[in-house]
Amino acid sequence: MQSTFSSSRLVRLLGEWTPVDTEPPGMDVAERLGLWLNAFDAIGLQAAHQSIRAIEAATPRERAGAAGPAAGTLAGDLQKLRATLAQAVAQPVEDDGTLAPYQQRHQKLQRDMEQLIPPFRDHARQVLGRASPRLRQLAALDAVLERALAAREQKVLPSVGTHLQRRFQHLRRTQPQDAEPGAWLDTFRQDWRQALLAELDVRLEPVAGLVDALNNPSKHPE
Repeated sequence: MQSTFSSSRLVRLLGEWTPVDTEPPGMDVAERLGLWLNAFDAIGLQAAHQSIRAIEAATPRERAGAAGPAAGTLAGDLQKLRATLAQAVAQPVEDDGTLAPYQQRHQKLQRDMEQLIPPFRDHARQVLGRASPRLRQLAALDAVLERALAAREQKVLPSVGTHLQRRFQHLRRTQPQDAEPGAWLDTFRQDWRQALLAELDVRLEPVAGLVDALNNPSKHPE
């Protein structure tokens, strides 16, 4: 888990367009999580933590390096998944000079991410669960956090479209008089794609963390 939630490329990018709320400085991960979770979420996390700690540490360990092939395959599949979604982002939009076509494409791409990424994340957890007791604990924790943060993500990520709408209106309104016709729309198109790619990275970050844990078992000693 990253040490901060406000350091993602998506937040920095949106912050360049319009001010966005950030958490107070100097807070650790647990304090930042507290801003995202309510009391019921905290109770559920505490109970899940106890269950995770109870995972049998005495489970027979696989031989050294046994996770190697699985780690390589999972990393390759992650790269393919990101490439597929990034290619979809790169496809041209049949625009008519209005925001509507971009809004429609943005919503479709978000649906594609929501359909493809969670099943792959679940698959990654299954792979970790077969690798070692410690990685099985990590997979269990990731599953709990995914459920706990789902409501927050469903609220925050769609709001990217609102920032893009403001960006569209700002660029159109402030286009210099001597600029080439449609130059502002080219700028918006680039910004729109950068925001989508940054959103893709945010959505893939938990999966990338699982893959990294599998590739670097020394970070998670038995």
